Amino acid sequence: MKLARMLRHLIAPHWLVRRAFPAATLDAIEAAVAAVEQRHAGELRFVVEAGLPLSSLWHEVSARARAIEVFSRLRVWDTEHNSGVLVYVQLIDRRVEIVADRGINARVEQTQWDAICRGMETKFREGDYARGALQAVDNIGRLLADKFPALPEGRGMATNELPDRPVLL
Repeated sequence: MKLARMLRHLIAPHWLVRRAFPAATLDAIEAAVAAVEQRHAGELRFVVEAGLPLSSLWHEVSARARAIEVFSRLRVWDTEHNSGVLVYVQLIDRRVEIVADRGINARVEQTQWDAICRGMETKFREGDYARGALQAVDNIGRLLADKFPALPEGRGMATNELPDRPVLL
């Protein structure tokens, strides 16, 4: 167990998330998610977390493992066409992970998700959280429109199955 990592997470104030992602940024992300979901058959969730819970730290949970846990807890996997995508931002470790359901993973390479994550991390290092998040949502939208296009009406396309509002943990 790395004591320094544990301390950084445990002393991280919750307002850190609100400073990086104020209400106006959350509103913009929500609007962007709603807009891009019109162009593809995927469902996108955006989650930001400052510090990890003590149990995750104790077990040395990675950002990827935590993203998978959040993917499950928020039931992003529970869409009609297995088309959920989670963008997970972990502020203290400065990591971004994208987890996609099996319907999308069959069509999108992990390297494509990784490129979007690294682009967000670059913008976040510059302190531009809004631009990093919005560019990522747009890039995900373009990728899904190409690989997982919207189904014509009447062909089983569900309405918006997951909330578009970002989640702050």
